[in-house]
Amino acid sequence: MTTATATMTTASARTATVTVTTGEHQLQELQREHGPALLSFLLGLTYGDRQRAEDLVQETLVRAWLHPEAFSGAYDSMRPWLFTVARRLAIDARRSRLARPAEIGDGVLAVTPDPSDATESAEAALDVRAAVRGLSPEHRAVLVRLYFDGLTVNEAAVDLGIPAGTVKSRSHYALRQLGRSLPGYRPRHGSIARPRAAAAQ
Repeated sequence: MTTATATMTTASARTATVTVTTGEHQLQELQREHGPALLSFLLGLTYGDRQRAEDLVQETLVRAWLHPEAFSGAYDSMRPWLFTVARRLAIDARRSRLARPAEIGDGVLAVTPDPSDATESAEAALDVRAAVRGLSPEHRAVLVRLYFDGLTVNEAAVDLGIPAGTVKSRSHYALRQLGRSLPGYRPRHGSIARPRAAAAQ
């Protein structure tokens, strides 16, 4: 290949990569004529989020700048083309936001406990032990059998030598007293949870 041919080929490649864009004057005219209507349309699509709507207006105008062929279409106005592009951009932006994990602000992070910090669970355990120690020996014995040893009501009744109904009754009143002693505690109705915890004695 001769030097002249190589130079011509390089020049042709450069020409091929040059992108033809819409003229600045034409783009300003487009913004002046259709900008307010486009913004109003996008405010509806973004549920009144003005910042997002303005960003989408700019993105739509960038598309118009990159596609000068749209100006030579058969339609009288560019508005239908602009609205179609804006609507697609709004849909794409919404899908992208929904696919992203929710962002967490600094305020949430400031009050979120560190999972590696055992202080909070240790404090809770101390509170529970203190509250259990405040129960009568009969009520405490029932709770220890049911919640710390993991026995059923019937097994606890046999172990303590009392009727199953008494076990249920003492458990009910003991949980109510714990609810008053532990702030934020709400006993669940229905099934009895049986956490395996350290002995409360």
